[in-house]
Amino acid sequence: MSSTTELLNSVNASVSGVSMAELMTLHPGLARRSVQRQVAKLVKDGLAVARGDGRGRRYFGAGAPLEASAHTRRRDVFPAFIPVSADSQDILGYINLPLEARKPVGYQVDFLNSYQPNKTWYLSESLRRQLHKMGKTTDSQEPAGTYSHAILNRLLIDLSWASSHLEGNTYSRLDTRELIEHGRSAQGKAAIETQMILNHKSAIELLVGNIDSAEFNRYTLMNLHSTLSENLLPNPADEGRIRQHAVDIGKSVYRPMSLPAQIEDALKLVLNKASEIGDAFEQSFFMMVHLPYLQPFADINKRTSRLAANLPLFRANLCPLTFLDVPEQAYSRATLGIYEMARVELLRDLYVWAYERSTQEYLAIKQDLAEPDPLRLAWRDFIKQTIHNVVTNAELEPLAAIQEAVAKHIPDAEQSELQALIVEELRRLHEGVLARYGLRPSELLAWKNERKSPKN
Repeated sequence: MSSTTELLNSVNASVSGVSMAELMTLHPGLARRSVQRQVAKLVKDGLAVARGDGRGRRYFGAGAPLEASAHTRRRDVFPAFIPVSADSQDILGYINLPLEARKPVGYQVDFLNSYQPNKTWYLSESLRRQLHKMGKTTDSQEPAGTYSHAILNRLLIDLSWASSHLEGNTYSRLDTRELIEHGRSAQGKAAIETQMILNHKSAIELLVGNIDSAEFNRYTLMNLHSTLSENLLPNPADEGRIRQHAVDIGKSVYRPMSLPAQIEDALKLVLNKASEIGDAFEQSFFMMVHLPYLQPFADINKRTSRLAANLPLFRANLCPLTFLDVPEQAYSRATLGIYEMARVELLRDLYVWAYERSTQEYLAIKQDLAEPDPLRLAWRDFIKQTIHNVVTNAELEPLAAIQEAVAKHIPDAEQSELQALIVEELRRLHEGVLARYGLRPSELLAWKNERKSPKN
């Protein structure tokens, strides 16, 4: 591609126009005089339009309207405030071309086959070191999931809201908090938006609540997808099931593979490779790359990948990747680089930027967190099972059932304190924490009604 063509692509790609200084930044290998001469020729030939004077002059594609609205200026443009590498600029230069100028492409099997866990690295050693330093939450070797349990209430709000926002959900962060903490839907919002938020909440609770057994295997992934897609797909049978038909990707020339047997085989390979990766961040990023690229489900692939990308971080007690403040334009452009070019650099740059934003948001939380109660931590599974049994067996007298379970399974020295802890958790039981105990709202309601009913 000639330098003149590259300059024209950059001019056409920006609906808000580009200045000479911006062109120099986009094309650092070209001399300033050469850029000035070639851009002047583009204007002379009618392929570009210059507007403004002096330092305020900007260059537009020949078909650009005289005044671009604020909405138009923002549309499908990778935000300039997110730093990207020269390799990422190459990706942007291509995916910013009109659809008709980009070459239709299918799933590239070699992209996955060529990746060798712990030998191939999408994230360099220095980047991984930087990410681990940013995401470190504790000096001690706590059990897997300790940190995600400690910040769960905040995590449910932030990750549910930010991930849904990337899908066009119009709930505000405050609306999301009201829905998750108090079950109050926002006025004027579509039911599908409310469902999307609640599905995220359930999916996060699924991962955090099963952190000891959740892995990159078919069972975990299918159940994660079915939780995220509940009541959102035209065909409910597609929830947690391999895609049975071809799909198109909006605003893209990428066409994913369509045969279910091939998708099944590729997904098995993705999960096998992911499971072998030793570094939590490389494992996280690998899933963000290859799950959307394969499109194994009828829909809700990117949402599934964003939550799956957090599983290794939860397990390693690292700060989560919440996607707070990630612009939809940046995420969609970076994903297009994967789809159409099998290139990871733009998504990698966005991943690092997004993770830094997440860690900054959670610094105050890390400082304020109390040390986990060692008794609660040691007996967390017993506590959950005991509360589940009490609520689902409404005929039992709660205190007696707790006393019997504690006496049977807990050492004498810890019985009194643990019994008091379980009683307090049972007293505080509400709809927002039911998934933690494997309970449904109907079961809680039936139990409460049983407690209120007069005894013969």
